[in-house]
Amino acid sequence: MKRTLVMSDIHGELEMFERLLSDVEYDSNHDQLILLGDYVDRGPNSRKVLDKVIELKSEGALVLKGNHEDLMIKALTTNEERAWKHWIYRCGGSKTLESYGLNESEFMMQDAEVFVKPVLNSKILDKHLEFIQNLDHIIERDDYVFVHAGVHPTQPIAETDPYILMWIREEFHTGYDGDRTVVFGHTPTKIFHEDAENHTIYFGDNRIIGIDGGAVYGGQLNCLELPKRKVHYVK
Repeated sequence: MKRTLVMSDIHGELEMFERLLSDVEYDSNHDQLILLGDYVDRGPNSRKVLDKVIELKSEGALVLKGNHEDLMIKALTTNEERAWKHWIYRCGGSKTLESYGLNESEFMMQDAEVFVKPVLNSKILDKHLEFIQNLDHIIERDDYVFVHAGVHPTQPIAETDPYILMWIREEFHTGYDGDRTVVFGHTPTKIFHEDAENHTIYFGDNRIIGIDGGAVYGGQLNCLELPKRKVHYVK
């Protein structure tokens, strides 16, 4: 492979995703594409983003699970009221279900003494749910580690709870001092730059590289090209 191309936190922004793949002239015969998670929620077309991700994986892309896939799985596979409402009302799950052609009347809950999770009839949603349930949490290379949120600064990766790999933030950002460079998404890079208008890739002094450009919040969708560490993006 000539290049490794890394993207993260697409959040239903299909048009940006396809435009960025086109701009970098991605070719699965020559490039290794790595996707770090958060394909769903908040944006307009989670369903078609997952269709695209499934297609890309079949062509050789390496695909990881993000915390929003974790939220979606918990909401759709358990009967936990908290998990359902957290995903639907706070994390953009309603936009995801709408992208599958479901109406609010089919999934928005009415106040009731006893929680009864709605029954959703969508074969495509079922197929996508199975796909995200089987995604990996981390990719390790000689010089790089690719992960959605980060790694625990003091725990061996093999012993780390997958939840941490999908959810960790500041403890990793400030405490990591490993030998390999960690490429991650999850936390919008404007936080590292301390500038609400700066969404570019963040190269930390402690060998961490944050690539979440906050696309769904009006930022940009980033792509890190390795080994050159070249930055590509679309707005």
